[in-house]
Amino acid sequence: MPLSDELAYVTAADLARRIRRHELSPVEVVDAFIERIDQRNPSLNALVMFDYDRARADAAEAERTLMSGADVGPLHGVPTATKDFVGSRTGSGLTFGGLEAFADFKATEDGMWAERMQEAGAIIVGQTNSPVLAYRGTCDNPLFGPTGNPFDPSRNSGGSSGGSAAAVADGMLPIAQGNDGGGSIRIPSSWCGLFGYKASAGRIPFAMQPNGFMCGFVFPSEGTMVRTVEDAIIGLNILNGYDPTDPISLPEKVDFTPALQGSVKGWRIAYSPDLDVYPVDPKVTAVVEQALDAFRQAGATVEQVSPGFAFDQVETGERIGDMWSQILGTFMVGLLDGLKQQGLDYLGDLRDQMPDEVLYWIERAQKLTPLDVYRDQSARTTVYNGLQGVLNDYDLIVTPTMACPPVKNADDRNTLGPDTINGIPVNRLIGYCMTFFTNYSGHPAATVPAGLDADGLPVGLQIIGNRYADMDVLAASAVFERVRPWYDLYSIPRDRAIG
Repeated sequence: MPLSDELAYVTAADLARRIRRHELSPVEVVDAFIERIDQRNPSLNALVMFDYDRARADAAEAERTLMSGADVGPLHGVPTATKDFVGSRTGSGLTFGGLEAFADFKATEDGMWAERMQEAGAIIVGQTNSPVLAYRGTCDNPLFGPTGNPFDPSRNSGGSSGGSAAAVADGMLPIAQGNDGGGSIRIPSSWCGLFGYKASAGRIPFAMQPNGFMCGFVFPSEGTMVRTVEDAIIGLNILNGYDPTDPISLPEKVDFTPALQGSVKGWRIAYSPDLDVYPVDPKVTAVVEQALDAFRQAGATVEQVSPGFAFDQVETGERIGDMWSQILGTFMVGLLDGLKQQGLDYLGDLRDQMPDEVLYWIERAQKLTPLDVYRDQSARTTVYNGLQGVLNDYDLIVTPTMACPPVKNADDRNTLGPDTINGIPVNRLIGYCMTFFTNYSGHPAATVPAGLDADGLPVGLQIIGNRYADMDVLAASAVFERVRPWYDLYSIPRDRAIG
C-alpha cells in the first residue's frame, strides 16, 4: 500500500506521535499527503491553491529540527491547510472566498491561525475552498466553483469551511483551518461526517481588523476541521489564549486534554428537536434521536425541552435565517466600504463578481435604520436568554446540527441551500443550519457524527454548553465518541472510486 493511502486516515495526534518517535519523517509525511491531494482533489475541489515548494522546504527544516534533538511542538511535521477566507499566510494566495479581483493577490502577513499552528510545528500545504466572504452555509464561488462531498461528490460539502472539511473527510489532510461565524465549522463537519468544535466567545482570538468588534455582529471563532475529539482538543490547546488585538479575547491559556477522560454520569441533558423554529427533515430526526441513546448509556438523563423561541420561518421580519443574513450584512457593508477605499467597488463596477444573494443582503443592510439594528440585537438577546434559560436547569442542550441532508451542487457556481424543508420556506443562505444561534449568544458548541441517514449521508448531532464551559462540551463529545465510535464512517470516502 502506498504511504499516501496508509497515512490518509491516521489522526493528526497519531501522526505527530509517530514523527516524534522517529517512525516517520516530516519529509515523507508531507510528500505522502501532497501525493494524495494530487490524486483525489480533482474529484472534490477541496483545495484551490497549493504551496507545495514551501511545504517541502518547511518539512526539510522540520526534519533537521527533529534530528537535532530540540523540543518540538504538538503538531510538528503534520500537514495542514488554511482556509481561503481569512486564513492568510505571508506570500500565499488569498481571494476571500473566490472574489475574482483577488485571483493574483498575495497575503502580506500571517493570520493568527497560521501563526499559532506553524509555531506548533504544522506545515501548511495550501488553501481550501470557501464561499464568497464566507456568507452562506454551502461551499461554492464564481472563481473556483463548488466543493463536493466525500460521501457523494454530487452533493455539497457545506460551508463556509467546506474545502477544509472535504479535504479532511477524504483523507487528504489530517487537520485544516475552519472558522465559525454562523456555523462554518459545524455545518460542513455535519455534512462531511467530521467532529467540529466552536469555542466559547473569546476563547480563541478572532482578530479581524480594522473592526475588532465583530462580536457586535456575531461571536466568531477560529478552529479546526478534524475527525476526532482528540485532534480538536490539540487544535484548541494551540489556538486558545490571549491576543491583544481581539477586544473580547479571554486572558487565560487552558489545557483541555482532561476532557478526553470526562464523564456525563448524572448529567441532565436537554434535547430540542427543532429549537422551536426549524423545520427538520425526518431523515435527520431519525438519526439524531437514535444517537441520543449514547448519553443515556453513559449515565445521563435526556429530556425534551422547548427554549420558548417565538421566531418563525415564514416571510416576515422575524424569519430566523433572515436575521443572521441581515446582521452579517451590516458587517459586510463596512467590509466592502474598506475595499472601495482601495479601488475595489463591489457595489459598483465589480458587482457582477458578487453573488446576487450577498448583494441583496448587503444592499438591504445599507437601508437599515438605527431602530432596525437595535431590533436585530434585541432578537439576538432573546436567543441568548432562551438558551441560557434552558442551561440554568440542564448541563447541556443537544439538537440536530443541520435541518437537512447535504444539498446537490448547482452547475452555476452558486450552490444554495434548500428553499423549503417539509414544505416550509427557509432562507437559502443559512436558514437550514441550526448552528448560528450560538454565534449570537457566544455559547460553546460541537457537532459529533451521529450516523448516516437512509441515503447514506452523514448527520450531525449538536452539543451546546454553558458560556465558557468548553470542557463540558468536549467531555460530552469524547463520551459520545467512546460509546458510538464513528471512525468506520470514513470507509465510504476511503473506498470512493476516483476517475
